[in-house]
Amino acid sequence: MKGLFITFEGTEGSGKTTQISRLAERLRAMGHRVRTLREPGGTPIGEEIRHTLKHSPDNHAMTPEAELLLMNASRAQLVREVIRPALATGEAVLCDRFYDSTTAYQGYGRQLDLRMVSSIIDVAVGDTRPDLTLLFIVPQEVSEARRVARQPTLALSIQRDRMEEADQSFFARVAQGYQAIVAAEPQRVRQFDATGDGAAIEAAIWRLVQPLIVPVEKSKR
Repeated sequence: MKGLFITFEGTEGSGKTTQISRLAERLRAMGHRVRTLREPGGTPIGEEIRHTLKHSPDNHAMTPEAELLLMNASRAQLVREVIRPALATGEAVLCDRFYDSTTAYQGYGRQLDLRMVSSIIDVAVGDTRPDLTLLFIVPQEVSEARRVARQPTLALSIQRDRMEEADQSFFARVAQGYQAIVAAEPQRVRQFDATGDGAAIEAAIWRLVQPLIVPVEKSKR
């Protein structure tokens, strides 16, 4: 039985991580096997790449093209090592970011050629595509304030985040990229005002997810 693949997207500080946890808890309570993942990362190789991309003190000179290729190297490993096997056994896979982030961040944010970005994504994921993508939207000023507020915490952990060091114009382009994605695939990508009440967002998410859920037979729990 094929599993369910849901991805969560959004600009910095949109609160998607909290909602992933809540949805995972709800599905597990119903008897479903749930796997939560993050990008980049999710495998030993992917976590090494994540460190290089985001936290390494030696990554300041990284080019947009290198960033694009590293993101998709991590993704290719995650798809083949974890996502496809999990879906094949009927698990629900909830992933914090997937290829839409690459379109928004590397395509629109870094202003790389969108056809090149798409072709590299195709190599990384093949036909492994989300059943549903939940896009968390916050106004740019809110995202910026949350991003800035996180910097002291990162400093205390001695772990900078290179992606969050970009300027406001970069994140404005990322937001535009996400809107282009919604316009292109409105059935798959559903967006939420992430400045609202957390319980209300959780309920809205469940209204979209519930029709996709196959009840778990008691004998298989």
